[in-house]
Amino acid sequence: MDDVAELERTLATEATGMPERKRATPGKHPKGFFTDTTVCIGCKACEVACKEWNQLPDDGLHFTGMSYDNTVSLGASTWRHVSFVERPVPLGGQLTTQGFSWLLMSDVCKHCQRAGCLENCPTGAIVRTEFDSVYVQPDICNGCGYCVVSCPFGVIDRREEDGRAWKCTLCYDRLKDDMTPACAKACPTDSIQFGDLDELKERARQRVEELHDRGVGEAYLYGVDEANQPGTEGLNAFFLLVDRPEVYNLPPDPVVPTKKAGEAWDSMVASAVAMTVAAVAVVLGGKAR
Repeated sequence: MDDVAELERTLATEATGMPERKRATPGKHPKGFFTDTTVCIGCKACEVACKEWNQLPDDGLHFTGMSYDNTVSLGASTWRHVSFVERPVPLGGQLTTQGFSWLLMSDVCKHCQRAGCLENCPTGAIVRTEFDSVYVQPDICNGCGYCVVSCPFGVIDRREEDGRAWKCTLCYDRLKDDMTPACAKACPTDSIQFGDLDELKERARQRVEELHDRGVGEAYLYGVDEANQPGTEGLNAFFLLVDRPEVYNLPPDPVVPTKKAGEAWDSMVASAVAMTVAAVAVVLGGKAR
């Protein structure tokens, strides 16, 4: 698998003409988020804490009509987004006469192990930190937007005021001072859990088993490792879900664009060969006449 990944990265570099930036070996234990959506209460404390700590501008005061969701999606000024999904079916193990359930989830940048934004950045503005998070250096970003189109989750975006790309930093400034990211610190139910990735993954798997034992058989992990999500090689911010990813506005099979570089080269070669054969056939057919 390592040889295949190395070949894919080499092909991606050749296809884009951009310098290859491999995943650095973190100086500390890789950090990340485990978001357990089954205990999210939709309070939006994470959204507020994120905006306050990072001094992000507001998104405008308007009513969307989408349940209690007025931020709608992640963007350049919204690095945490709580989605409210109303379903006409109960959760497994839930006793109700209404036939209704809420799905609540605090979404964030996934800090992918194979990050499309990082691989496509031509200036080196996007780097992988010692905590294995993906960080945009605003003083180097030139606003080209290549990162925006390469994110399979639609997370990163450019700010209208300055044109530069912005997204969650995993509170890099706080991590350097051994502080917990603002969103996880503010979460009152521990729906957002922060820590060493290995510990989070073990805790998440135990939580899934616990939910299954309690009758919530639909619980599963999204993006917990490469086997679970080969298109990104795993997420450093992964989730526990109880419905299809599309219900949470997550892609069912996200793939980093450069993963397809090899297939793109194969298609180009096949097309060139076919055109050459067709041209030769036309020439030879003309001479025969």
